Amino acid sequence: MPNHLSILGIIHTAISVLALFAGAYCLFSDGKIVPENKQGRLYIILTIITCLTSFPIMKTGHFTGAHGLGVVVLVLLPIGIYAKSIPLVSKIARYVQVVVMSMTLFLSCIPAIVETLTRLPISNPLASGPNDPLIQKGLLVLTLTFVVGVIYQLIKLRSKKKTTQTPDGEVKLS
Repeated sequence: MPNHLSILGIIHTAISVLALFAGAYCLFSDGKIVPENKQGRLYIILTIITCLTSFPIMKTGHFTGAHGLGVVVLVLLPIGIYAKSIPLVSKIARYVQVVVMSMTLFLSCIPAIVETLTRLPISNPLASGPNDPLIQKGLLVLTLTFVVGVIYQLIKLRSKKKTTQTPDGEVKLS
């Protein structure tokens, strides 16, 4: 069966898969997406390219919800990157950064699930469209994973704040 993706669609798909893997790697290696480190910057760059390459791709001939998610991700990324510099949230910047950066990955996974299940296998896709029960279950699992993951990240971040190490090696609770 022939490939139904354009050249731009193939490039977009390849970059988006790399962006998702980069985001997952950040979560598993650092416990969060850290914009200041190399892995976090790679995730951000690949995610920006993914969003920008998605805009000219219009399977239906017009702007879709997936394009809207791309716009939201592009708005959230600078908030996550510069949260520590935003006076309004300076006291809770670490928490805002964790939630926002995780949200960008979560939102990027939504079209990934929909597109994968409605396109693969090529000869007989697993789902018929966004309202297919399989996709709805996949999105539910994704949402639950996001909520549990963010709660875990926030608890871990809070416990790190409460426990500080003194120069002589003692653990001090604040």
